Amino acid sequence: MRNTVFRKLMADEFGQVRAEMVAREHVMSALGGRTADEALEAGFPPKEVWLAVCDAFDVPEQRR
Repeated sequence: MRNTVFRKLMADEFGQVRAEMVAREHVMSALGGRTADEALEAGFPPKEVWLAVCDAFDVPEQRR
């Protein structure tokens, strides 16, 4: 998964504004206490970050 696909999935799931806020501000233990943006900057694969977001926000399996 590319970063652009991750951003599109986020926007589709949360709406553009909320997706940006979630990526910037929501700290997840699954990402080592990082936000999605911090995890991506640290080199985490976008798919791993997306799945962590899905777990944190109970995104249904069919939209993961």
